[in-house]
Amino acid sequence: MTQTVGELRAAVSGAVFAPEDDGYDTARRLWNAEHVREPAVIAQVHSAEDVQAAVRYAVAEGLEIAVRGGGHSIAGLSSVDGGLMIDLSRLNQVTVDPEARRARVGGGALLRDLDAATQAHGLAVPAGLIGHTGVGGLTLGGGMGWLTRMHGLTIDNLESVQLVTADGSIVRAAEDENTDLFWAVRGGGGNFGVVTEFEFRLHQAGPIVNFGLAFWGQDQGAELLRAAREVIPALPREVNVVIAALNAPPAPFVPEEHHFKPGFALVVVGFGSPEQHADAVAQLQATLPPLFQIVTPMPYVAVQQLLDEANGPGMYHYEKGAYLETLSDEAIDVYTSQQVHKTSPMSAAMIYHLDEGYLETDDDATSFGGQRTERYAMFIIATAPVLEALEPERAWVRTFWDAIQPHAVNIGSYVNGMADPDPARIRASYGDKFERLVELKRKYDPDNVFHRNQNINPAAVGS
Repeated sequence: MTQTVGELRAAVSGAVFAPEDDGYDTARRLWNAEHVREPAVIAQVHSAEDVQAAVRYAVAEGLEIAVRGGGHSIAGLSSVDGGLMIDLSRLNQVTVDPEARRARVGGGALLRDLDAATQAHGLAVPAGLIGHTGVGGLTLGGGMGWLTRMHGLTIDNLESVQLVTADGSIVRAAEDENTDLFWAVRGGGGNFGVVTEFEFRLHQAGPIVNFGLAFWGQDQGAELLRAAREVIPALPREVNVVIAALNAPPAPFVPEEHHFKPGFALVVVGFGSPEQHADAVAQLQATLPPLFQIVTPMPYVAVQQLLDEANGPGMYHYEKGAYLETLSDEAIDVYTSQQVHKTSPMSAAMIYHLDEGYLETDDDATSFGGQRTERYAMFIIATAPVLEALEPERAWVRTFWDAIQPHAVNIGSYVNGMADPDPARIRASYGDKFERLVELKRKYDPDNVFHRNQNINPAAVGS
């Protein structure tokens, strides 16, 4: 491919790496260390025109395409063996208009890039919980985090996108242009093109927010969750709570006797007054006092990066998720009893309560693969320092997921958390929207050029 790689180098302004080039091994590295891919060529693009050239090159050469933003694809879909990786990491600019409350964000920006630029003006976009996550991958699947209770999913705050489609066209999609494509990219993942720029609406948040974390022991989990399920839905929308089954970190605020101890935490982030946050924390602890806690004001950017180190690159990950209509006694029993079977202290299971702002976008307004009814999103996440330790954790995740299924909405889940994006689960996740997504896939990508994702196959039958 030496000659044709030279053609690609001439066509793009960024660096192009072949396997024999210095920098290739660094450029091909992914966040999830389980996936070690060997692309035939990597293009580090700097513009939409570079992406256009890269897509046209790959199609002409018959190369499979992978798109790397933050590289956080749990399934390792950000790269490819023997194909072309389009690396968006240099396309990471963020431009903020504080008066209009809008931000234009490059397709390769990370959440920490977005947060840093917007927080300079006391503004934010609802997004995820880990700063080195790519804005692109997170957004295209939905995007949920601390601000979801106030302002909905990341896609609910998306004004427009610029993207390169499978035929190499550079197009804009918004409510007033290519409206069907705009619907599709808000939840349909990377199926419809390579997004080179996002335009977001911004909301006032921070720069200081109220943070709280309280921890209970393994034997207190069921009682804690039965109390929390009564309190959490009634809290003001400025307060968001994540439930976590995890091992206590060896942090300075954790008494040494509890370091690495398995148990359950409530993480409480408040965007209102300190008094409102303190009242919420008190309500959550009224039934059962925690073993330890920390309650403090904290910069929003710091809250957004609290999990960065524990989830840094080079670890081994596996994940499955489910939606629950309620935290029934039976679901709580599964959640609390399965915690004891994991073997890695780095693994965790998290629960988001989706209500308030999540419900304020019509279900049909976007292609998001989760109905806009009040529900809980559960994420079962295996993390291990070495590959050998991942295998028992993978088995734990699968056993846990199987056990929660009788209490789940269906076999579908949040598409961003699929380590095994098989067709049946993808179809179930999108429900009635799946047929429309297939029609739009046939329109914009009939040859399935962009298939390294939670794929909407244009050849899907029964659609």
